[in-house]
Amino acid sequence: MLALATATAVGVGVLTPALAGASDAPRAPEAAKAPADNAQAAQLPPQTTVERLIVGYKSKAEEADSNAAARKDIAAKAREVGEKLGFDRRLGTGAAVVDLGKELSRAETSDVMATFKADPDVAYVEPDTRMYAFATPNDTDYAKQWDLFETRAGMNVPEAWGTATGNGVTVAVIDTGYVSHSDLNGNTVAGYDFISDAGNARDGNGRDSDPSDTGDWRAAGECGPDTRASNSSWHGTHVAGTIGAIANNNKGIAGVAHRAKIQHVRVLGKCGGSTVDIADAITWASGGSVPGVPANPNPAKVLNLSLGGPGSCGTTTQNAINGAVGRGSTVVVAAGNSDQNASGFTPANCNNVITVAASNRNGDRARYSNYGATIDVTAPGGETHVSAADGILSTLNSGTTGPSSENYRAYQGTSMAAPHIAGLAALMLEAKPSLTPAQIESAIKANARPLPGTCSGGCGAGLADAAKTLRAVTGGGGDTGNPPAGRTFQNTTRLNIPDTGQSVTSSVNVTGISGNGPSELRVAVDIRHTYRGDLVVDLVAPNGNSVRLKNSSASDNVANLNQTYTVNASQVAANGTWRLRVTDVYRGDTGYLNAWSLTF
Repeated sequence: MLALATATAVGVGVLTPALAGASDAPRAPEAAKAPADNAQAAQLPPQTTVERLIVGYKSKAEEADSNAAARKDIAAKAREVGEKLGFDRRLGTGAAVVDLGKELSRAETSDVMATFKADPDVAYVEPDTRMYAFATPNDTDYAKQWDLFETRAGMNVPEAWGTATGNGVTVAVIDTGYVSHSDLNGNTVAGYDFISDAGNARDGNGRDSDPSDTGDWRAAGECGPDTRASNSSWHGTHVAGTIGAIANNNKGIAGVAHRAKIQHVRVLGKCGGSTVDIADAITWASGGSVPGVPANPNPAKVLNLSLGGPGSCGTTTQNAINGAVGRGSTVVVAAGNSDQNASGFTPANCNNVITVAASNRNGDRARYSNYGATIDVTAPGGETHVSAADGILSTLNSGTTGPSSENYRAYQGTSMAAPHIAGLAALMLEAKPSLTPAQIESAIKANARPLPGTCSGGCGAGLADAAKTLRAVTGGGGDTGNPPAGRTFQNTTRLNIPDTGQSVTSSVNVTGISGNGPSELRVAVDIRHTYRGDLVVDLVAPNGNSVRLKNSSASDNVANLNQTYTVNASQVAANGTWRLRVTDVYRGDTGYLNAWSLTF
């Protein structure tokens, strides 16, 4: 079991007869408050013009298989509409890409599309639209990985690591590409750059075998008249860290599936990414064939798409997803950051995908997250407007335009939620390689738990639970039957802690476990308090014996207590009512018990 810095085990306590109340203790002046973060949900640049169309010919038509026939047909239609149309290339799905010769307005594009639609040999025609990364960076550096382990709104990931860590599974991150990071390099396998436009790619060429992220920064108006200037996001590297950052290397963070392999497939540049590039990336990453591109030597069993844009799911995108799922790859997508119904955003509204909404540290739907019946499940996405500590910490780079030195930063977004689910899918596939994409989706949803906070509009099956899901797919128990070994019992009811007042207690009722408790009972405590040095925390067993988890300390002059303690409970019965007793022994600061849990 990994021991994260953010879930510190502070030695093995032994349950003893109840202790007397804690004494007062002086303490240092209040620590300085962290600066506020004013980041907002990302704004999608409007798309007012179109450069390419995607034309799918019916299977019986000669143009469906012959590039020469497609060129001839497109040339004929160019003469009919008076535009300079040209055959560009064939997609991995078999559709033809039509170059419009120049950027056409939406109205002009509609006229061209109408000509194709009138042809009985054409199955569909749609514009090549742009999609964008779903994330919002903040300006603060380090935060704990509450999203993995906190009792209230974490995804219960450490409990799953006893079963699987992602070993032997490749996860494709279809995103901005990759900037070197020592916490990821050892888990990275060869990928591909699918950005066709050299200007958008900023690498001097089109598609190639180097998925390096050269930066997606842009100047004001560069990607449309109303677009604002922005620095490079290094979005793909951040997403990858949540999935597969290396663990137990004495630095940085741990990924959800920290022994999985990460394959970077670059599709997003300075002005987002196009449907044709994304569709081919989905096809290639899952082991499909794309004209002009070498075969993927490491097909991915999980695809993460933390990207999207407004509109319906196009036939091109849906065909690519269907092909990937047919080859056995699970496709995970972000719901979008517009606080709107996800049914209006693609690929979130496509079929055969797991669409992921974002929750905050309190277990509410994050205020930016899309919602609705389209959502399959929710995962931690963070809210950096509260503080950087409430965002999702992952691997990044300090460069504002081009790459510079590696670092770690907290982001918020459904882009941060989706890789939690992609990582969970990788854990499931290591534990049971025969799982199909449909079975993976079903198990994640069946073993989700209700959001401990609130969700307006619909958050799918609830908050994903990694440990419960792994137990279900390996036969160790899931949402039915008696609690197996390793079962977690929790109380997520908020309990105010009086300032310099009497002790307060919160109870957890344990049932279904025979005999005494384990010698390493794990006690996770989540207390929100402006000065945790004031706090004394005890665990009281059903027989009245107790153990001191935390003493007050003048030197412990920081806010909040989020730790996991290890207690020897082998001399007391497991079943019964366990209590957490919390006392604030000094005046001037207040807080509350947010949640706590016992893991047997």
